[in-house]
Amino acid sequence: MKKVGLPLGIIALSAICACAQVTVEVQLEQEQFLPGESLPASVRITNRSGQTLNLGASEDWLTLSIEDSHGLVLPQIGDIPVKGEFVLENSKRAIKHVDLAPAYVLSKPGRYEITATIKIKQWDQQVVSPPRKFDLILGTPLWEQEFGLPQSAEATNSPPEVRKYILQEANYLSQLRLYLRVTDVAGIKVFRTVPIGLMLSFSRPETQIDKKSNLHLLYQSWAHSFTYTVFNPNGEMLQRETYDFLDSRPHLQTDAGSISVAGGNRRVSANTSSAAPNSTDDAQPPKP
Repeated sequence: MKKVGLPLGIIALSAICACAQVTVEVQLEQEQFLPGESLPASVRITNRSGQTLNLGASEDWLTLSIEDSHGLVLPQIGDIPVKGEFVLENSKRAIKHVDLAPAYVLSKPGRYEITATIKIKQWDQQVVSPPRKFDLILGTPLWEQEFGLPQSAEATNSPPEVRKYILQEANYLSQLRLYLRVTDVAGIKVFRTVPIGLMLSFSRPETQIDKKSNLHLLYQSWAHSFTYTVFNPNGEMLQRETYDFLDSRPHLQTDAGSISVAGGNRRVSANTSSAAPNSTDDAQPPKP
């Protein structure tokens, strides 16, 4: 019996139809970011092709690109760790979490969009996600202070590295947010940008720098609540506490070189202990 092969057009159409049943979507936790802030993205892959997919075996199975408002693709300066082989069965969804901030230079305010592309090796096809837009904004400076970076005992003869703490506020969805930036002394190189939390418009943050160059920050986050945080010179949060303004107003005090909060009533949640040095209190306002 004579065998009849399928036309190439039908084979290509079949591959395209199967590929259309695999969708890719990029999701962001928020729509506005500051330069240097972490940019976490979630890539959601849904498989409705009727087949089991083998993904993650190669470095280029998932690629992400960022374009500005003029359609220019930003150069990638670092790797995005996405390798990790897994099996995605039919009617299942997989989510890959990545941080795009270390891989791109995002310093110019404007509108940007992220696109994700996955390669399906077994089909020799690729699927592209719809673009996910976000804005890069500049906050309003509130306070800044230069400080010397603590050195180890072996490096006492060299001059210290000088960095700068910068407090900024930015309006996001009609809410005022407080940010901390840690930069070099010129303010050009950004080591870290950290969103601290919501802040009242009339709040005047109190700041103190201790002998280890840690930043102690106290600001009003609610009508009768204050938030106390401590950051190290790398912008990492060491401590976070909440104080209620009941009988007295909370404020920072220095005693024998030690910085702490005086006044107010510290709020301790059910999951934390008042003796824990790095505890995180409930930042929500107290219930009436």
